[in-house]
Amino acid sequence: MQALYWDGTELSLNSSYSLPAPASRIVKASGGRPISDNSQTALIKVHLAGICSTDLQIFKGYMGFRGVPGHEFVGSVNEGPDRLRGKRIVGEINFGCGECENCGRGLRRHCQNRKVMGILGADGAFAEYVSVPVTNLHPVPENITDEEAVFTEPLAAAFEILEQVQIDPGDDVLVLGDGKLGNLCAQVLKLTGANVVALGKHPDKLKLIKQSGVRTMILDDWKPKLYDAVVEATGSESGLKLAMSAVRPRGTLVLKSTIAGEHHVSLAPLVINEVTVIGSRCGVFAPALKALEEKSVSVTALIEKIYPLTQGLDAVAHAASQGSRKILLRP
Repeated sequence: MQALYWDGTELSLNSSYSLPAPASRIVKASGGRPISDNSQTALIKVHLAGICSTDLQIFKGYMGFRGVPGHEFVGSVNEGPDRLRGKRIVGEINFGCGECENCGRGLRRHCQNRKVMGILGADGAFAEYVSVPVTNLHPVPENITDEEAVFTEPLAAAFEILEQVQIDPGDDVLVLGDGKLGNLCAQVLKLTGANVVALGKHPDKLKLIKQSGVRTMILDDWKPKLYDAVVEATGSESGLKLAMSAVRPRGTLVLKSTIAGEHHVSLAPLVINEVTVIGSRCGVFAPALKALEEKSVSVTALIEKIYPLTQGLDAVAHAASQGSRKILLRP
């Protein structure tokens, strides 16, 4: 099959990459009862895959990944359980072992032995096919297009904030960053009735956010103000310092950016001001799919261009260019 392959130094198009083989093994417990060994997977034909900031950070050395990148996707089940075969699906990206303490506590996303699609130890979706554990798959409702469904993973990451932090109507919330994730976070937070402001550097991107009813501000015109909650989604090393300066004493700082670089900033203000710091990563897919089904969030305006997989190198270069919106790949 065709796939984009990252060898740790260079990204290339491989036209004869090995097709992933779905594993459907069932093992026996000591009493002879059949149980899943958590390795049952499905072979997914990828319809669309999204290039995100994490992918671009991988190409700078983040996580030391080698293999096929890509974790935002929508596809259909080519091989797998009869109940799913042929159905459109999206897939959660963390592959838990099902046996460790965290998996036992329902924290499969934090499995101590996990693999992460296109990020850690597992090939991703910048390919014609990808292998995904059946337990990670979610059917896509009929009224959600592929162009909408491909945003399920980053939208779920935005909804994760509401799983971790109590945001009430009337709260003052600042979202730092006007990129794809910042846009989605602003839309999701607005659903709570909070007073949400999105702060960014790009007028055209802020215009997109404003169309969803969120108040926006350009960074050059921003006058410092303190907020009950600040979401840092800039994807840059400088975002943390700005976010720390904008959260009120005993407020909450939510960190969304994952970067290959290092932060060099004093954490003393967080202690002095008794700020609660929340690391926020992947989210469950159900709230995201529900929002897409109900059209309570808008995502397709974020799409700038869809490239064929054969032009994947050009697509990645486009995604890395300053000011670009969402770039998709179609195998």
